[in-house]
Amino acid sequence: MEKVLVLDFGGQYNQLIARRVREQNVYAEIKPYNKITPEEIKKEGYKGIIFTGGPNSVYEEKSPRCSKEVLHLGIPVLGICYGAQLIAYLEGGEVCKADNISEYGRVRLEVKEDTLFEGVPSFSECWMSHTDYVKVLPEGFEVTATTEHCPCAAMSNGKDIYAVQFHPEVTHTVYGKSVLHNFLFGVCKCKGDWQMADFAKEAIENYKKQLAGKKVLCALSGGVDSSVAAVLLHKAIGDNLTCVFVDHGLLRKDEGDMVEKIFKERFNMKIIRVNAEDLFLAKLKGVTEPEKKRKIIGEEFIRVFEKEAKKIGKVNYLVQGTIYPDVIESGAGDASTIKSHHNVGGLPSVIDFDEIIEPLRMLFKDEVRAVGTELGIPADLVWRQPFPGPGLAIRVIGEITKEKLDILREADAIFRDEIKRAGLEKITNQYFAVLTDSRSVGVMGDARTYGYTVALRAVTTDDFMTADWTKLPYEVLDRASNRITNEVRSIGRVVYDVTSKPPATVEWE
Repeated sequence: MEKVLVLDFGGQYNQLIARRVREQNVYAEIKPYNKITPEEIKKEGYKGIIFTGGPNSVYEEKSPRCSKEVLHLGIPVLGICYGAQLIAYLEGGEVCKADNISEYGRVRLEVKEDTLFEGVPSFSECWMSHTDYVKVLPEGFEVTATTEHCPCAAMSNGKDIYAVQFHPEVTHTVYGKSVLHNFLFGVCKCKGDWQMADFAKEAIENYKKQLAGKKVLCALSGGVDSSVAAVLLHKAIGDNLTCVFVDHGLLRKDEGDMVEKIFKERFNMKIIRVNAEDLFLAKLKGVTEPEKKRKIIGEEFIRVFEKEAKKIGKVNYLVQGTIYPDVIESGAGDASTIKSHHNVGGLPSVIDFDEIIEPLRMLFKDEVRAVGTELGIPADLVWRQPFPGPGLAIRVIGEITKEKLDILREADAIFRDEIKRAGLEKITNQYFAVLTDSRSVGVMGDARTYGYTVALRAVTTDDFMTADWTKLPYEVLDRASNRITNEVRSIGRVVYDVTSKPPATVEWE
């Protein structure tokens, strides 16, 4: 299988590069810049190397740098943003900081004739995010693109080293996919032989061997990620897999019963439902800080699994539905932590399992759905609304109580019902309600009320690493608001969240 190395220099959204490469049926493998040597790179037989962006300046003493030797292994290299500046620095060019060169956001790009820009118009729109720039090109390099404020928006040596200051991996760069395609197929001469079907087949075969004769627990939440992980492992090891579904009392309306029914009746899996609402609510009592909520839930999940494992007998492995955005937002490699996902950054330091198995750890949400389809999981489950592991605990702002959870469950069910009635399930990728910790004055039946404010949230995204708020029709919002304020007690006001990611995240906590 052909593969491309994405050398990670610590940027928060660099994983989008790998995703864009995989979209073109070329397998991308991400490695931290300081975790792989030039010798190992050559031995792995990569068809190409992509240097990612990053938050540092190349001329600072502690900036992340790889060996110059990586550029001269006979493997084509593409540098993006910080990666482009690093190439210039390593090859003897000059990188400088200048306030009037800084560019953030959409910028008009002018390109010259070059292999990297085959089929790209002379003028188009790209996405920039930089303060530093390449002031003096390395010997043997030529400028291949410019912007109004950046004299070197792209450069190449005309052979096997290319660099772009802009970000082709983001959707705001109109011809970004074309630039990556040209590098993969025009420069690296890839064939595009990687398919999601190959991933599922290889994973099943690997786990058949790795877990032969072993007892395995799967942490099943009923969401897309854990469901795909469960079915994949069930196809590999059959009845040696036991799914443990922890109903922590933080689920959406009627969700616990639905999850139990689906996996018992549709997939004929061994499933244990643990009703642990009282335990979780007791542990969360008085807790208001989001990260603390996540870590408490993460630890309690593990402790419940450990307890159930002892009832079964010796269980060697725990399976989780961790996916790539979970890992990144929890602070993988040199990236900063945005929020600890309960199944990554929320795990306790000591667990009573030989190993945690995360078959989807390197996949993005759309890739997980593709695997689910390949495994034969029904579309209504594969395309089900994403739901965070900590559940409604991070959609209730402030202290969590059963009363607040019940209020939110009803409001959320109404909002989701109105989205469905309007036929908008495929228009917006995730939609839900949040119970804020704010109360406001209102009036009902000529009497003063003092109720909670509910925030409705809907986002459109294809990767969940970035997202735009969904422009829902006013009529849908109007109906949802009227129903919520009329049908759910204690709610006096409904607002709609119009913030994209970034600067926000999809969830509020």
